[in-house]
Amino acid sequence: MKRTLTPRLKVHVQADPAFRDEAERAKLKQVVRAAFAAAGQDAHGELTIVVTDDRRVRELNCTYRGVDAVTDVLAFGNLDKAGALVPLPEDSLYWGDIVISYPQAAEQAAEYGHSVDTELAVLVVHGVLHLLGYDHQSPADQEGMWRLQASALLKIGVHWQM
Repeated sequence: MKRTLTPRLKVHVQADPAFRDEAERAKLKQVVRAAFAAAGQDAHGELTIVVTDDRRVRELNCTYRGVDAVTDVLAFGNLDKAGALVPLPEDSLYWGDIVISYPQAAEQAAEYGHSVDTELAVLVVHGVLHLLGYDHQSPADQEGMWRLQASALLKIGVHWQM
């Protein structure tokens, strides 16, 4: 008998000690679920959000992307070489990791004139969409991804335009 996946998404949130009080875990989990819904993706499996500093993000960016610079968000999908998601025990899926630079989020929030919570939401949605296979390499891909990003943010009451 084939088991079906229960629509249950488990979101792990890890924050460096300096940012633990700044990253509202419940809000970030809500944002992840909104991104899955906007993309029409069943909300099952697991993923991790890491909120850290510029040094760590730059180190990861250099190591895994060959770019020796800080960035606001990195998404590391859990895809095998064939492109299929790697199943975990109990028929669960591990989507991957989203790593966010809190200092970059704070700087961008000030630049765009909104709260850091709003900027964290934008970055989490962006990261989730990358984990789900979306990108913004071509103008058409970017338009589609931005549309989904705006839709996900609207689900949590954030009006966003790029």
